Amino acid sequence: MNPINSTPKQDGFFMPAESAPQQKVWMIWPERPDNWRHQSQPAQLAFTKVAEAISQTTPVTMAVSEAQFEQARAQLPAHIDVVRIDNNDAWMRDVGPSYVINQQGQSRGISWQFNAWGGELDGLYSPWDNDDAIAAKVCQIDNKDHYQAPFILEGGSIHVDGEGTVYTTEECLLHPSRNPDLSKSQIEAYLKQYLGAEKVIWLPQGLYNDETNGHIDNILHVVKPAEVVITDCNDPEDPQYPISKQAKAFLESQTDAKGRSIKVHTLPMPGPLYLTEAEAAGIAPSQGMKREAGERLAASYANYLITNKQIVFPLLDSQYDDQAQEILQNLYPDYLVTGVEAREIVLGGGNIHCITQQVPKS
Repeated sequence: MNPINSTPKQDGFFMPAESAPQQKVWMIWPERPDNWRHQSQPAQLAFTKVAEAISQTTPVTMAVSEAQFEQARAQLPAHIDVVRIDNNDAWMRDVGPSYVINQQGQSRGISWQFNAWGGELDGLYSPWDNDDAIAAKVCQIDNKDHYQAPFILEGGSIHVDGEGTVYTTEECLLHPSRNPDLSKSQIEAYLKQYLGAEKVIWLPQGLYNDETNGHIDNILHVVKPAEVVITDCNDPEDPQYPISKQAKAFLESQTDAKGRSIKVHTLPMPGPLYLTEAEAAGIAPSQGMKREAGERLAASYANYLITNKQIVFPLLDSQYDDQAQEILQNLYPDYLVTGVEAREIVLGGGNIHCITQQVPKS
């Protein structure tokens, strides 16, 4: 299907909150040996566990390359759908379509332009053409119309509240590797047109050492309109400390699209966690991705998925996992809160929110 020649806002569409009812969740099967250790087998097990957790409340479809199809089908439970889609890596949040809905309950996808988090300047791999084509293919499989956005953006770089407010970071969207020919005001105008939004809140920075150039979904999640949760850090010697303190103070000084002050909750920071020598030894060398022993991992409990009255969050550090679960259960009192062992996912540079993309009910 050809892209629609207009914008979501012009057509009365907007991006709903992640807490809105969902039809399904999409994921991509990991297989890249220079990102996932030991021929991706530990990561494939972790992705399987995430898919199983989500499927308690929401159907899951896994996109898999032709080469991995039989292995994925054999490893995944029968109730997880498996479809053939060529890919370059496994970050469905960033390469898949972001969805918008209208008041009549129709839904459409948005295909953003994708350049592997930085293109020729500091992209993580090349080529990335298969990933850039995934959003349109997903929409075609789901029989959804879609818009083709005229600028580079990854789905993990935006959060919305479903009531007109977009959260993002200056670190990512204003990075010279994304849209250097666009000003901040031009990018903001695009966000409003494609997400059907009224206001953009620009957090200065994302999580420390996040190779996505500071995606919003690795430091913050939207709990409900005018209420967010961020990763906090209590060690003044840690480079994350000033970033988190600045983020909290900044958010508390802002109002959302409806003029409401923003309430900020905090989640503990796991670790800090580092790539071990044994883990680094299992990863194939790469031109773009730095995977060296001792590297600080961009680990965050804020990188969770909200799906049909369920929270699926990463278990990252036995010292803080229970505390994170308790905080999330308090923030979402009538939700099922499910933790999934996720170190293998953070080794690849992201977490549960990054590897999933929800399709709203229509």
